[in-house]
Formats: sequence, C-alpha cells, structure tokens
Amino acid sequence: MKFRPLHDRVVVRRLESDEKSAGGIIIPDSAKEKPMEGEVIAVGSGTRNDKGDLVALDVKAGDTVLFGKWSGTEVKIDGQDLLIMKESDIMGIV
Repeated sequence: MKFRPLHDRVVVRRLESDEKSAGGIIIPDSAKEKPMEGEVIAVGSGTRNDKGDLVALDVKAGDTVLFGKWSGTEVKIDGQDLLIMKESDIMGIV
C-alpha cells in the first residue's frame, strides 16, 4: 500500500463478521451490522508531547483492534475498503 497516515492516524481493515448467528440462523447482508473489529494496516509516526518530543503510537501494523461502531472515516485505497481513524478511537488490542 502506498498510503501512509500522518501523526496519530491509523489505517484499519474491518474483519468480516460471521454469516450465521450463535443459534445457526443465517443473517442476510442487509441485516448485518458492521464489525467493530479490524486489522491495523498502517500507522502514523505519532504525536508530539508538550516538550515537542515525538511519542510513538501503541498500535502497530498487524495488530487486531476493537473500535467504536461509528469510529473513523471510510475510504477506498487500492480497491480496498478501509477506515482511517485516530488512535484514541481504538478501544484496545485483541
């Protein structure tokens, strides 16, 4: 990928959700909720603290993360549907 996010931004690819519920019911595409779990594709260089020092991000490419339902901005890069969000939108690493 030729895209590199800036500062504290992170590029995430949503992981596919299951097509069946826990009870075995098949869920149609129109009724599926967007997954809130994804894989980090690229990260920015970090943010600057009060002293001007660069503080690296806690996540790295390849991490599987959980994020809020409405987090990030959806973009299409190299034919892939991706999300660009701030590191603060990420709730945790799985």
